[in-house]
Amino acid sequence: MKLVSRQQSDAPSPRIGALGVLPVFFDLQGKRAVVAGASAAAAWKAELLCAAGARVSVFAPQDDFSDEMTELAAREMSLTLVARPWQADDLLDVAMAVADAETEEEAAAFVDAARVAGVPCNVIDRPQHCQFQFGTIVNRSPVVVGISTSGAAPILGQAIRRRIETLLPPSLGDWAALALRWRDRVAGTLPPGPARRAFWERFVDRAFGPPPRTDSPAELMNTAGRGDQGGHVSFVGAGPGDAELLTLKAVRALQAADVILFDDLVSDEVLELARREARRILVGKRAGRPSCRQHEINDMMIALAKAGRRVVRLKSGDPMIFGRAGEEIAALEAEGIGYDVVPGISAGLAMAARLGVSLTHRDHAKSVRFVTGHSKHGGLPRDVDWAAVADPSATTIFYMGSRTAGLISAALIAHGMPADTPAIVGVDIGRAGETIRATDLAGLAACCAMAGGGKPLLIGIGSVFSEKSAKASARVGAPPQRVPASSRSDRDYGFRSFDALMGEKDRPWQKPMRRVTASESG
Repeated sequence: MKLVSRQQSDAPSPRIGALGVLPVFFDLQGKRAVVAGASAAAAWKAELLCAAGARVSVFAPQDDFSDEMTELAAREMSLTLVARPWQADDLLDVAMAVADAETEEEAAAFVDAARVAGVPCNVIDRPQHCQFQFGTIVNRSPVVVGISTSGAAPILGQAIRRRIETLLPPSLGDWAALALRWRDRVAGTLPPGPARRAFWERFVDRAFGPPPRTDSPAELMNTAGRGDQGGHVSFVGAGPGDAELLTLKAVRALQAADVILFDDLVSDEVLELARREARRILVGKRAGRPSCRQHEINDMMIALAKAGRRVVRLKSGDPMIFGRAGEEIAALEAEGIGYDVVPGISAGLAMAARLGVSLTHRDHAKSVRFVTGHSKHGGLPRDVDWAAVADPSATTIFYMGSRTAGLISAALIAHGMPADTPAIVGVDIGRAGETIRATDLAGLAACCAMAGGGKPLLIGIGSVFSEKSAKASARVGAPPQRVPASSRSDRDYGFRSFDALMGEKDRPWQKPMRRVTASESG
């Protein structure tokens, strides 16, 4: 036999890296468990055992029972209080043992008794005596997520739990329970292979959306053999740019999306929260740049939904404020396509929050208005009641007013608003280059010209800004962490990406991209 040596680099890499602990899950349903001690900490462990379906016996002297343990015993029929110290025989024929030991000697004695009885044990706050640890839990039962930091940083484990909680909708447990009930039926109805796999893939996609209906499994079963099924569109508010301002529901929608149609002002940080498999298609409308027209966006949305895709229509700010959501919703309703709306934080509210200004401060304003700064024809909107907007007891936020700031100022002054009325100009609100400048109505045009530079700009007018105007001048926000430029490498513009996603077919809306004029870019 010839022995052949090989270099270290030729050795196969391990399938899994080193683990600080091995995560396991105990099935305690209907089994006995023992808790030695009756402190508040012991009550929390006893409550976990009861929640897992165990029949729990708590041993402690009568005077040692804490209020928490007594209240737990009154709520949980599966928990029994035994008013005496624990004994070694109490650990026989139990599935798990937990102790809250006052001394090192008592802890060691409990561990020795558990070892003799062959019972896994845990001693609270004494890791050297623990055969297993209680991790931090995310409960979407029957889906249960356990988190451990190997005892190094419990606070970190809690922070991780909060982050996971934001991604897993509460209804996930309902979907998991439904899967448990339907597993045998699916196996008996659909043969192994593409049809069964398609059923479970669609089931999983649905599980990160709205709660299941009673007919959800049957509907999925009926479409298991077909390549297309009804899709859904979610209108999601991306906020002003800072990803931390997203709602939990918005994050969940991004995590469940197959395709994301996003506006030009949506930040990279927000897009990074979408699941990696989701296709991102830019459909923004900006003056002087290649743009999708509104009917093209509507057609794209409808075609994707009819092909069974879960579509997120991601709009900067709030989708229901100057986002043309009404037109897109009407197009979906005409085709019988389901949709939902996830609100977002509008840039006007984000700017007020950055300044610490209440837009409806009772000493200054009785109302707040959101007004568009231009019409679809390019100038000032003709149907705005400028006399009402000039009301000194109102706060007004103008969107898309960088090119018409001088006209806005002149119209308000002409309708009686004092030229020295405080005004705020916010640029790139919620982004790395955020700047907020203070001025007054007379200086509004010059301030916008100096601050804008083609960037998203917002104008606030009203006496609520008077106290903050000095502090706001040239205020620059702390830049949020930027995403590497490579993260947008998979962003395609409009129908070029859409065609690749849907396959090569003739489509009536397929036209060369063109530049739009300022009058079309609203």
